[in-house]
Amino acid sequence: MAREAAGPDRDELGEVLRLVSTEAERYLAELDDSRVRMAEADEAAESVGGDLPEKGNGAVAALTELLGHSAGLIASSGPRYFHFVTGGVTPAALGADWLATAVDQNNGDWGGAPLTAQLEAVSIRWLLDLFGLPTGWGGVLTTGATMANFVGLAAARRWWGLRQGVDIDEQGFAGLPRARVFASGYVHPSDTKALAMLGLGRDGVEQLSADPAGRLDLAALDTELRALGGEPSIVIASAGEVNAGDFDPVDAMADLANEHGAWLHVDGAFGLFAAVSPRTAHLSAGIEKADSVIADGHKWLNVPYDCGFAFVRDPTLSGPTFALNAAYLPSPDDPHPGFFSKGPESSRRARSLAVWATLRAYGRAGYREIIERHLDLAQRLAARVDAAPDLERLGDVPLNIVCFRYRPPDVPEERLDELNRQVAAAVIEDGRVIFGSTVYEGRVAFRPAIVNWRTREEDVDLIVDVTREVGARVGASLLSAER
Repeated sequence: MAREAAGPDRDELGEVLRLVSTEAERYLAELDDSRVRMAEADEAAESVGGDLPEKGNGAVAALTELLGHSAGLIASSGPRYFHFVTGGVTPAALGADWLATAVDQNNGDWGGAPLTAQLEAVSIRWLLDLFGLPTGWGGVLTTGATMANFVGLAAARRWWGLRQGVDIDEQGFAGLPRARVFASGYVHPSDTKALAMLGLGRDGVEQLSADPAGRLDLAALDTELRALGGEPSIVIASAGEVNAGDFDPVDAMADLANEHGAWLHVDGAFGLFAAVSPRTAHLSAGIEKADSVIADGHKWLNVPYDCGFAFVRDPTLSGPTFALNAAYLPSPDDPHPGFFSKGPESSRRARSLAVWATLRAYGRAGYREIIERHLDLAQRLAARVDAAPDLERLGDVPLNIVCFRYRPPDVPEERLDELNRQVAAAVIEDGRVIFGSTVYEGRVAFRPAIVNWRTREEDVDLIVDVTREVGARVGASLLSAER
């Protein structure tokens, strides 16, 4: 029968939900052992296109067509995807996130969304408790680490301006000197991106590195801060850098920042979770002395994209930057939780449902179990790398990332970078497992990160097996091409 209505039809909703539920259940049932990337992924993605139809084909037909292109999806929610430090989605978070879409709350103020606003306030308090941060700090859920860094560094910018006698959020930067910002070589691009958006400039970060890996030169930081003579500055500490999971000395940096009157911002996108386990809590020691701290939710918390959280010691420093005042909006004096004026978004998805649900479902003990299992898996992977005659581990494994490269004994050092680039591309094309490549101390390497609650021993073993298999094939091809 021909479709009569041009727009949405209430009668199609039930069939849509059944279709999507069935396909999602099938996908999740196969996820543990499925290929991460299908051979026809590029072809499936590129097949989507054409002109905008004058008349649509209805929701069920459109979704059926969409599902026909599913080979173009990457199984990034599965246990064998180790790229970009991507977590999975716990059952509790998945159910809550589906509910968030169905109820479609704009989680900005109590009047428009009282339950989800309260759940965000509770979630922030629970997260502060989980990480051992003072529960009196302010906080907000964001789209991810970049926006969380934006929130934390915006508070730092406001503090810096007020120390200069200027309200930057009202008056701007006119007449002010350039802010001094210090970090190690571990500083993440999301920090510099946030600094750019805040008008502080990407190039304004002074990286004080003690070695090619980027480790902080603590003595140099002390010298630079002392030379400022108490003038305000901003220090960025990395809790878990992306190549090998190393940590800046947060505790010592906090003491220096306090001594010299600097603001300390801690980027703990995934490394902040080290605080949850007694085995790794020493890595994040001192975070409670910082002025702002951030982390991602779609990493080790294992909630869906996109989610992050920012915590600020002095909550009053965030409000003026993100103030949103209009006659139809709640009064700034409203005693109920409200988040329009605590972060950059005015339209806000109800991420609090997934965050609250997963914390309520598994609690502190559940997340400690996830993290400690991943610590064990990382050590297992490191041991297998060390035992392989054609692999070389390049860094220590303090947390959940194993940095290594393919190094067969018959390939000279000057050829290894090109070989590893080709191996990295071939592993992705192979599709059984996916992990990222990087440059560590000037050498092309791999950096699989273990953060998905589904990941098992056989999944991390596959990293070594596929690397060696693909590496041998790529290496033979390179040698053949040279002859």
